[in-house]
Amino acid sequence: MLNANIHRYLRHGTLPQLRVFEASARLGSFTQAARELHIAQPTASVQLKKLSETVGVALFEQVGRRVFLTEAGRHLYAGCQEVFRALSTIEDSLAGMRSLESGRLRLAVSTTGMSFAPRLLGAFAALHPGVETSMQGHNRQTLVERISRNEDDLYLFPDSPDMEEVVAQELLPNPLVVLARDDHPLAREKNIAFKRLAQEPFLIREEGSGARRTTMRLFGERGLVPRVRMELGTNEAIREAILAGLGVTIMSRYTFGLDPESSRYACLDVAGFPLENHWYLVYPAGKQLNAGARAFLDFARAQAKELVREGAARH
Repeated sequence: MLNANIHRYLRHGTLPQLRVFEASARLGSFTQAARELHIAQPTASVQLKKLSETVGVALFEQVGRRVFLTEAGRHLYAGCQEVFRALSTIEDSLAGMRSLESGRLRLAVSTTGMSFAPRLLGAFAALHPGVETSMQGHNRQTLVERISRNEDDLYLFPDSPDMEEVVAQELLPNPLVVLARDDHPLAREKNIAFKRLAQEPFLIREEGSGARRTTMRLFGERGLVPRVRMELGTNEAIREAILAGLGVTIMSRYTFGLDPESSRYACLDVAGFPLENHWYLVYPAGKQLNAGARAFLDFARAQAKELVREGAARH
């Protein structure tokens, strides 16, 4: 809260007055000050008169043709220098943020997105080392809650956010597949009917996750109910359960890396799969994106596909 004793300065447009005062005190002449500031001398005189009235004491005294600061004027001049230095420091920091020499980028990512988002953010940070970057992984429900509270700069969703009052920009394909262990009995079959898949024990994420929401929607559209064998709170737990042969799951192809079939996972050939889906970068409508967020948005749209291809080629 501002101190009550400075309210008088906030009511009278003090900064323009201080500008005229500083130049007059430094040059020792009202005429030269007006000339330096490219204003008429009567305008300068009015500004100084208003400042003197605001302060409540005389700031200058004129002896002959020379202008001198009063004792009060000398105190104000010293304070004026401090104010201008503080404003200069603030402007330097803001200029750095505007030019990406500094600033901060806060990115919130779906847990599935953690398979590639760190690589994307790392490439951005290498280009803009002055920007402080941070990233947190959350399930879908938490991302929605964080958007409503405007806690981050950008949000990475694994599908369309289906929310009002947000801006969503399509980023990358995010196909949904049925994942199982590579020796699963269905791993060699072709064009598996969804009804047949529904007979398999299912591994499913917790309430609030996007993967669970998608799975339940797909089953519901077909009038079926999944045989849930295990409900698990992380993708890592799902991965371990698949490797243990405990069931199958519907998830993004990239949940466990950019090429799951290069490990012990198999994408089952289920009719209708892979399902077309996309990653989206999202932010609240009306949000004023800072320079770092705007730059990351442009960078991600331009570079994400290439970075994913490079990552897949290395696996």
